[in-house]
Amino acid sequence: MRVRNRADARERLENSPVVFLQPKDNKGKWKEIFGNDNPIHLEIGSGKGKFIHTLAEKHPKINFIAMEAQPTVLTFLLDKVEETHRENLKLISGNAEDLLEYFAEGEVDRLYLNFSDPWPKTRHEKRRLTFHTFLARYEAILNGNKTIVQKTDNQGLFEYSLMSYAKYGFTFNRLSLDLTNSVYEEENVHTEYEDKFIKKGNRIYMVEAVIESK
Repeated sequence: MRVRNRADARERLENSPVVFLQPKDNKGKWKEIFGNDNPIHLEIGSGKGKFIHTLAEKHPKINFIAMEAQPTVLTFLLDKVEETHRENLKLISGNAEDLLEYFAEGEVDRLYLNFSDPWPKTRHEKRRLTFHTFLARYEAILNGNKTIVQKTDNQGLFEYSLMSYAKYGFTFNRLSLDLTNSVYEEENVHTEYEDKFIKKGNRIYMVEAVIESK
């Protein structure tokens, strides 16, 4: 997501009690940080945060963590948190490659991938967030029935992701090839990108992929 730089972005993030710029220091301590034993849901690539902030408002008994690599983008979500004083939402500045350094085994209960970069060129396959090395990281930090919910407007990425999930051992609880016009839309929480894509007439794809606990 390309946005104009905010000169005070780094300073704001460093001075906020809800932002964690060194999440490696908090591995295994997230429930302690939230101060309760509620489930933890993680969004990778939260952007300006409309999706996860709305979820946090709707589900106060769930703890949410938004992870975003770009500091300036993260400040837009910080704006929302500071305005609403959401206690069940924390922000991480980090990358998916380092998830195993941020979270202990089984520390996360659900993971969201919303409109991730499709990396369409074959030589960039390893960068796709549904490449098998990323799925291995997700499996390690997820607890119970290991659940990933993904949305995208990119048909190629969606098809690739379905094959990647299936090869890894995930099954599909829910799947839609046109989310906006599906039975799932009533409970669907939109992202900023999703609203833009819908206005353009783009189809939204969604899958809930699960590896059941043994």
